[in-house]
Amino acid sequence: MATTDRIRMSVSPRHFRKRTLLLAVVAVVGVDLASAPAAADPVTAEDAASLVAERGHQLEVLTEAFNEARENLEIQQAAAAAATADIANAEADLAALSDQLATVAQTAYAGDGLSALQAFMTSGSPEEFVDRVALLESVAGHHSDVVDRVSALQAAAEEARATAARAAADAQQQVDEVAAQQSELQAEIADYRAQYAALNADQQEAADAAHGGQTLAAPSPGVVVANSAAAQTAVDTAMAQLGDPYVWAAAGPDSFDCSGLTQYAFAAAGISLPHSSRLQAAMGQAVSRADLQPGDLVYFYSPVSHIGIYIGGGQMVHASTFGEPVKVGSVDMSGYAGARRIV
Repeated sequence: MATTDRIRMSVSPRHFRKRTLLLAVVAVVGVDLASAPAAADPVTAEDAASLVAERGHQLEVLTEAFNEARENLEIQQAAAAAATADIANAEADLAALSDQLATVAQTAYAGDGLSALQAFMTSGSPEEFVDRVALLESVAGHHSDVVDRVSALQAAAEEARATAARAAADAQQQVDEVAAQQSELQAEIADYRAQYAALNADQQEAADAAHGGQTLAAPSPGVVVANSAAAQTAVDTAMAQLGDPYVWAAAGPDSFDCSGLTQYAFAAAGISLPHSSRLQAAMGQAVSRADLQPGDLVYFYSPVSHIGIYIGGGQMVHASTFGEPVKVGSVDMSGYAGARRIV
């Protein structure tokens, strides 16, 4: 199943239970329900907060799928550019050999004769005849070799052109898919913001905790010590973003989503990560919960849709969810799925 199809299935209105959620929020904030269907049952404030938290998780799934689509788009665009460069190289080689072929043909025509018979008729001695025949054979052999190479380069140039055309078409398809997903994502974000805003402060806090995990006090500077300079840089960079707002599909420098924060932190250490929690969770080496070290990536849910950086003591730094800034939380929050060591 294509990425876009999977995304569209995962973020359908039925899957998000928009109607139920909107009715729940309306009931909690005390709006007249006379116009609501009679079948809608009143829900508690806790239920409304839970539904908003669930919706936030689904929106994070959508965001990470969108991030991954953007990563795939960059790959396709790079492939198209490389294929175009291959065309230029193949055509340059072909032009150079074509010049050689013309030179060989001219040499054969203007040389000591076009045939062994002419060489025999114009030679002054047997030795001169042998030399002239050898020259003709050498020219003929070189001519054949150049022709073969020109033919191979022509085929290579045609294949390069076909590859470039396919790469360009794939890149354009990715552009169209990403544009559609971005439009869908923005609509979902606007809808979620409205539903989140309809909750009171206690309900928002409950929704934040349900999806983004508990907020813990950040350790003092210098307390978190990683086992490598790169890991230390990644940790320090992530910790320096504490308090920055959560923004879907953002990767800094002043706002982040989960994989955007980890990408930004490791980039400071000279390590390139894709802006996708699922792709990041496939990098490096797997690490057990018991062997976690500061700087390890910790990821959540199946399929993976959330990621943070372990800082020791059972804690991580992560961009948790909308309404919560970058913060320190427990690595044992709901949905823990595994860890990877990048450095």
